[in-house]
Amino acid sequence: MAKVIMTCGRICTGKSTYAEKLRKTLSAVVLSVDEITLALFGHDTGEMHDTYVERAEKYLFEKSVELIETGINVILDRGFRTKEERQFARDFYSSHGIECELHYIAVSDEEWHRRLVKRNAAVAAGEISAYYVDEGLAAKFSAIFEPPSEEEIDRFTESE
Repeated sequence: MAKVIMTCGRICTGKSTYAEKLRKTLSAVVLSVDEITLALFGHDTGEMHDTYVERAEKYLFEKSVELIETGINVILDRGFRTKEERQFARDFYSSHGIECELHYIAVSDEEWHRRLVKRNAAVAAGEISAYYVDEGLAAKFSAIFEPPSEEEIDRFTESE
């Protein structure tokens, strides 16, 4: 049976790049909340951003079950930033009899800052469709992120 792989890591650690490489290896579909919200609303979500993200996440969980039931592997390109989010996902897939793996992508603080600068420059230049991560947003996501315990991790990758 097909399975779901959850990418876990801080914002701008290479989760999307990792998911794309894995997609080719596993003949999988990548489902991304950021991709959906940016495609539908651009950067103009304002105060509704969290609501839109929540709705997109719910949709992608349900869609992933449908895809897996048809034999297609799914990669959830999402941060899974908290233990609670990771446990919710594991419980959700377990209740559907679906195998679930957590792939944790980590980078050093220096590399993370370098990537933020590079990403923001690409977003500002219109070269990529992604969220601009200012200092406030970077600090917010850093404060939220809870690194997974060894028991939670199925595959650990240090992003280059």
